[in-house]
Amino acid sequence: MTEELTDKPLRSDLKIISDLISPGSRVLDIGCGDGTLLAHLAENKNIDARGIELSQEGVNACVAKGLSVIQGNADTDLADYPSNAFDYVVLGQTLQATRSPKDVLTTLVRIGQHAIVSFVNVGHWRTRLSLILHGRVPVPDASHYSWYDSPDIHLCTVLDFVDLCEELGLKIDIGLSIDRNTKIQPIRTRSHTANLKGDQAIFQLTRERS
Repeated sequence: MTEELTDKPLRSDLKIISDLISPGSRVLDIGCGDGTLLAHLAENKNIDARGIELSQEGVNACVAKGLSVIQGNADTDLADYPSNAFDYVVLGQTLQATRSPKDVLTTLVRIGQHAIVSFVNVGHWRTRLSLILHGRVPVPDASHYSWYDSPDIHLCTVLDFVDLCEELGLKIDIGLSIDRNTKIQPIRTRSHTANLKGDQAIFQLTRERS
């Protein structure tokens, strides 16, 4: 890996995701962007790194870094992967852009021994307050989108996600919330505190074994 790639800092949720992944694992990163997480894992944890990215620009950036990444869509291009093909399947801040989150989550835990999912929690108190005060759909500060052209079509709260996991019979092995100061707190099932205070949430999931 190049020095430029090594020195690039990880986004706060990606740093936590990296810490959850065991060295030498087989990892598929869905919606991997420019490959920052995969490159970090390949260099620092000697993983077998694979990725799927929707944008051609992202794929080109990954390939330029020597990463094995293909262009694909989480909603349509995961079905052909065999069961248990990976130790970890990562979906970092991509779930909200999928058309069928239920189907995507079900597929994640089929093709991976563990699924790690992160998302922005729209149940945060600042989001609620902004909606009350301004009467408009809140848009993340760093986003260049408005409500009408945003790729985020299925936003959710921590409680929404926990409910969906229970509906699908998925086991939450780890749940973590991150605030804007990158303080990490464990998420207890149906935690209203995490739902109010967590800017982001990260969950590690497995299938309930019969």
